[in-house]
Amino acid sequence: MRSADEVLAAVRATGLLGADAPVLVLLSGGRDSTCLVDLAVRLSGGASALHVNYGLRPDSDADEAHCRALCAQLDVPLAVGRARRPDDAGNLQAWARDVRYAAAARRGITVAAGHTASDQAETVLYRLAASPGRRALLGMAARDGRLVRPLLGVTRDETAAYCRERGLAWREDATNASDAFARNRVRHELLPALRAIHPAAEENVRRTAELLRDEAAVLDEVVAGVLDGRDEIELDRLAALPPALARLIVRRLAEDATGGAVPRAARRTEDVLALGSDGALDLGDGARARVRAGILRFEPTPAR
Repeated sequence: MRSADEVLAAVRATGLLGADAPVLVLLSGGRDSTCLVDLAVRLSGGASALHVNYGLRPDSDADEAHCRALCAQLDVPLAVGRARRPDDAGNLQAWARDVRYAAAARRGITVAAGHTASDQAETVLYRLAASPGRRALLGMAARDGRLVRPLLGVTRDETAAYCRERGLAWREDATNASDAFARNRVRHELLPALRAIHPAAEENVRRTAELLRDEAAVLDEVVAGVLDGRDEIELDRLAALPPALARLIVRRLAEDATGGAVPRAARRTEDVLALGSDGALDLGDGARARVRAGILRFEPTPAR
């Protein structure tokens, strides 16, 4: 278990909390975001925090009060947003995430989220079970536009130890113990089972995701080299490529055309190749493959 100073050094080494740049910390009041806001005070060129009170739990107001007291203790400016979930909001956790990211994006500065190495392992395992494809194994990026995740190399146990050493209290979200959410079942059932097989299982999953993310960047360069700036490819040429590379190209073209993720495109590659010299095929996720005179292009699926 690393000390608070060792955690500080590890996060400083990421370069994600720069001394010359202000940062807005997404603060829930839990151990991870509490650790992160203190680190941001110590490392960044100016830390502020954002707490969103969703009003979903009886103690939501107590969470807000805790965040106000913590930020007063650390002399950190705090913005508080309030949101109420619409009846048609769909997935609760996805809605809450979208609300806080949207609120943070309006500030126009770097935004820091408290995702840890433990969250990374849970994310990879959950996505591996829920969706096929290499992207399921990549986990969360340390930097995604203005969003940074400085704690991806720090475990949940280490953030708790950091807070205790620094004399920082945190709030426990009772819903984290509920098995109603799939992510919690991964945390409470799957990860302990993997640790029973090997004590370093969590770190091995996290490290694998890190390595695969580096290798994915190489694959992206290979795909870009084949396309050479074009948004189309000859179907005969696509068929002659190694199957793995052909799948990557189909997915890249589909996503470039739609501007969004098209996870089903890669596994429809054989169907695309079967279109022949002329034809069209809806791949799902809003993407349509169209072949004219042997040239494959993609377009958004027309609205009904």
